Amino acid sequence: MPELDTINRQLAGLDRTKKAKMLVVDDEPDNLDLLYRTFRRDFQVLKAESGVRALELLESEGEVAVIISDQRMPEMKGTEFLSRTVPQFPDTMRIILTGFTDVEDLVEAINSGQVYKYITKPWDPGELKAVVQRAAETYDLLKQRTEELRRSQAQTALLSAIVRTAQESTSLEQSLTPIATAFGKNFQADGCVLQVVEGNHLVATQGTYSANGTLEHWLEHDPLVKQAIAAQTTQVAVNIPADTDLAAIEHYVASGVQAHLLIPIIYRDEVLAVLSLQWYRPSTLREDELVLLHLSAQQVALALTCTRYYRPVA
Repeated sequence: MPELDTINRQLAGLDRTKKAKMLVVDDEPDNLDLLYRTFRRDFQVLKAESGVRALELLESEGEVAVIISDQRMPEMKGTEFLSRTVPQFPDTMRIILTGFTDVEDLVEAINSGQVYKYITKPWDPGELKAVVQRAAETYDLLKQRTEELRRSQAQTALLSAIVRTAQESTSLEQSLTPIATAFGKNFQADGCVLQVVEGNHLVATQGTYSANGTLEHWLEHDPLVKQAIAAQTTQVAVNIPADTDLAAIEHYVASGVQAHLLIPIIYRDEVLAVLSLQWYRPSTLREDELVLLHLSAQQVALALTCTRYYRPVA
């Protein structure tokens, strides 16, 4: 995949801007502000003054890498709050701050896996930073292993779907939507289009997938499509709002697409189709996913060729 280095440089630039999310919970404003100032350089820090408010924040913001919670709070104890986060966010690392001896609650929380570590108050900033750093590394490792398993399963499912489509479809048109759906779901895209190319130009024949049920059709106006077909190479924009060449293009503004990847489907130097993957967020693809996309595109080329020239026996 000759364009892999170029794409990886784009992704690396995007990754440098990201900070892991962290939630700090304390009913005392001074302590809450101190925790925020301690970690704001290294994390995207969310603040909550109670367990109830913290649960509301998690509902709206989603998973965080680390939660630091005070134990003694009026509405809900820290251990109770943390226990409520376990079912939805099992990988999150939970740290509790305690200024009193509540051994039974702490032992139960730690033994049940609800708390990663407890820190006694007044806490030492250096010690707390070290604990949080180890917790964040543990979280990253857990997410990496989970993601590797998911990707392995998804890769098998994707290749199986392509092969099954080639075997079961009796026409080119019939094969397009199942393939687009398999790619869209596998790479968690908001939209996916597999559109046929003839004579280096898009034709109307296409298959589509949309995560929310609607998808606008604008590939014929997109400069990445033209480049993918002309150069016969993958084209990608990992963060369209930050791309001066693409940010003002009407269909990107109207659709809300923030990342777009175009793969030409090629067989014997002929572009048979283009595969468009679209996300409403900046790209989170990794190198192994890009390689899988490249290899899978070759399988799609074979599948389309088979269905294109298939003639049922009379």
